[in-house]
Amino acid sequence: MRKFGFVLVALLLPFMVQAEDYREGVHYVKLTAPVRTIDQSKVEVVEMFGYPCPHCNSFEPHIKNWDKKKAEDVSFVRIPVVFGRSWEPMARAFYASELMKTLDKTHEATFNAVHVERRRFGGMEDFSEFYTNLGVDGAKFNKMYNSFAVNMKLKQGDSKLRGYGVEGVPAMVVNGKYRISAQMAGGQQEMLKVVNFLVEKERSLAK
Repeated sequence: MRKFGFVLVALLLPFMVQAEDYREGVHYVKLTAPVRTIDQSKVEVVEMFGYPCPHCNSFEPHIKNWDKKKAEDVSFVRIPVVFGRSWEPMARAFYASELMKTLDKTHEATFNAVHVERRRFGGMEDFSEFYTNLGVDGAKFNKMYNSFAVNMKLKQGDSKLRGYGVEGVPAMVVNGKYRISAQMAGGQQEMLKVVNFLVEKERSLAK
């Protein structure tokens, strides 16, 4: 029985160490002021990203796989950052497509166009042509691109960016309280492990 106990501890040790190793200030940052989440009945996980960012492009398959497997009590939100004037058209395109519920057609395709096909998107016309070829209604997209709804999304996104204190992407934020970067976590896949750790932490606090 004693030997079995040692074996069990040996098998569980990597997981125990892994959980204990995720420390505030080392693998993630606790925000000084929490940012209000959209759906407070769930644990919110936010991805801050930008289409021009090569690291966001390489992170996309990982976050897509994580999204498919997430629990029902977890909500996933993507927020495109605007770090400069050239980033705004891409953020607008994302929000327009999101509001039209066509991200399944455009999101991965946009990453691929920027980083594989080396396409350049200067504004609405470029995106409209590209998205139309993907099966998106071009006229509706053009109307949505400069709409009040998209303008509000941009303002809210900028407010969240400042509230989270995000200075680089990709970055993850759990429940408006914790910020995780690949650099702090030790890699992109590790970043999602820290996210899962913090989701469980928030679950335990809610009990």
